[in-house]
Amino acid sequence: MIAEWFGRAGNFSLTLLIVTVYGLLVGAFIERTIAKVQGRIGIPYRQPFINILKTLVKRTAVSHGIMFYLGPVFRIAGGIGTLAFIPVIYGSETFANFSYAGDLFLVIYFMFFGQLGMALGAGESGHPYSAIGIARGLSQMTAYEVPFALAVISIVIQYDTLSITEIVAAQQGGWQHWTLFTNWVATLAAMLAFLGMTGYSPFDIFLAPQEIPIGPPTEFHSAYLSLLQTNRALFGATKLVLFMNLFFGGATGWIELMIKTLAIYMVAVVVGVAFPRFRVDQSIRFFFKIPTLIGIISIIYVQMMFTS
Repeated sequence: MIAEWFGRAGNFSLTLLIVTVYGLLVGAFIERTIAKVQGRIGIPYRQPFINILKTLVKRTAVSHGIMFYLGPVFRIAGGIGTLAFIPVIYGSETFANFSYAGDLFLVIYFMFFGQLGMALGAGESGHPYSAIGIARGLSQMTAYEVPFALAVISIVIQYDTLSITEIVAAQQGGWQHWTLFTNWVATLAAMLAFLGMTGYSPFDIFLAPQEIPIGPPTEFHSAYLSLLQTNRALFGATKLVLFMNLFFGGATGWIELMIKTLAIYMVAVVVGVAFPRFRVDQSIRFFFKIPTLIGIISIIYVQMMFTS
């Protein structure tokens, strides 16, 4: 048993490395895509790796409370914990991670863990605007998690399981078995919530790049900023894998995974470059109206179609 757990830990370490590198490359690709749309050249693909190495070797003489420095640690722990219980490649023993030991609700918990830890860290920064950023971030997170949770409940009822592996297994046999086609209402609610999860315009209210030049890139520094940069790539790629597993049939190979996750991500990117940023109240009202209503309809739909 111990040898088996060590083996799975080794396999997960390999998965963690691959998914993190993939997330960094996808991030660079998206940045270059947005730059092309705006008439700029964009960053080279190696730039995210250079940024992480550059900040990792720096030291800091700035002193804050202990929770300030635990924020990035909690953040990346949430990203690693989320990935740990998600099967990356369906049918692969190497890339199954610890999916047999957890369920969908545990994965959602880890998604919350990192974000709440980051909010606690920002709260101890001492910056007068940190409370504004925390209020915006947690308010929007609560708003988009409601339709996402409703979509998850819908597919849990549909497949009668909390196991992500079993949900992926139920979608095998052809594209017509994907949740996208068997429960398109839940997929629509989840994809609208996904727009908020990515933080692109019009839902980048907690970053507010046009408003105030502060936030994690300036508040955190040295190795702490390196953790945040690494987690941004890891957590972003992990959410893409989760959405692929729940709504788009999962992946039986890396090429299929890359095609599907890039297609999912491009939805948020296209919306981000096409629409201006919402105000805080506009963003929250949007998620509590249209996506939440669709999420409720998805539960009614699945009760009518898949339960007797």
